[in-house]
Amino acid sequence: MIWAFGIITVIYAILLLFLLFGFYRVPEQQSRMAEAVVSFSIIVPFRNEAEALSFLLSSFKRLKYPKNLFEIIFVNDSSEDLSEDICRKFMEETPELKMSLLQSQRSTGSPKKDALQTGIEAAGGTYILTTDADCEVPPTWLMAYNNFIRETPVDLVAGPVNIRSGKSLLTRFQEIDFFSLQAASMGGFGVDLPFMCNGANLCFRKEQFLKVEGYQGNESIASGDDIFLLEKFVSHGMKVAFLKDSAASVITTAQQSIKSLFMQRIRWAAKTSSYSEIFPKAVGLSVFLMNLLLVAGVILVAAGAVEKQYLLLAFLVKFNLDFALIYRGAQFFGRENSMRDYFWVSILYPFFCCGVVFMSGFTSYQWKGRKFRK
Repeated sequence: MIWAFGIITVIYAILLLFLLFGFYRVPEQQSRMAEAVVSFSIIVPFRNEAEALSFLLSSFKRLKYPKNLFEIIFVNDSSEDLSEDICRKFMEETPELKMSLLQSQRSTGSPKKDALQTGIEAAGGTYILTTDADCEVPPTWLMAYNNFIRETPVDLVAGPVNIRSGKSLLTRFQEIDFFSLQAASMGGFGVDLPFMCNGANLCFRKEQFLKVEGYQGNESIASGDDIFLLEKFVSHGMKVAFLKDSAASVITTAQQSIKSLFMQRIRWAAKTSSYSEIFPKAVGLSVFLMNLLLVAGVILVAAGAVEKQYLLLAFLVKFNLDFALIYRGAQFFGRENSMRDYFWVSILYPFFCCGVVFMSGFTSYQWKGRKFRK
């Protein structure tokens, strides 16, 4: 049993150091004003987001970019609340913005991919920008992408996403977790093994999207519109990059209950086995095994089967390496003070991670009023 502690801990340590190295290799961009030349189509799929849409719509009015160079396409995914009415009212009250409202054309087992596909087919911009209805974009969002694309011709650009800060323990837990996800995402791009991105802030060339046949091939998987698309672009030899620029950082809303947080993470975890690349599977397996090791270690120590120093050593290795990576994420978002919650989050996270993985393997999940099977 002792050998398992050593092997898993060493593998995890190597992975974290590898991603930390990659994080530093991604150059941080400097915000500046430049000539706007890139045309964008912003696609916003939504379902039952009446309570959250106000943040996004207000932020659209503050965008600092020539209005003739971007359009906003709302795609209604069979909402059962007032979301569509809210979008229509916003369009009427903001005629200076070019906007349209479409109804999602369902054809697969993935409602969100269908909604995105509907919007992309109608898009007139050279680049597609996707975000979620519960997000908020910065005024410099489009200009940051414009500057980056002009200097670094790319086919797909992943952008940073952060959680809207809050006082509840649940929100603070998610905030630390998002720092980890974002720092790891940047690290993957930095070592030329991109394995993660977030559809709440994703930009890609429409022409290349059509060349790789979009979401075709994983329509039966409800989630993964972002990561599977990233894998496709990489497998076709297309240029991908991470936009490490706070001026392009999108803020998303934290889940408001433990149940909804578990459903979200089960939804994310359910697609892992369908990844086509080895590296993301290896990352997912390493992270799971390290967390499982700690959970099992607590039980084994309590049963007297393992001496507690082995568990303590494994925990300290993970604690310190995680901190090194997560702190870089917090620093990028200017949220270093949030790291005050790191200790208790690091204690709870192994149990949360293992719970999500086991539940994703044996249970269905509900999302946006729909039930999905793994």
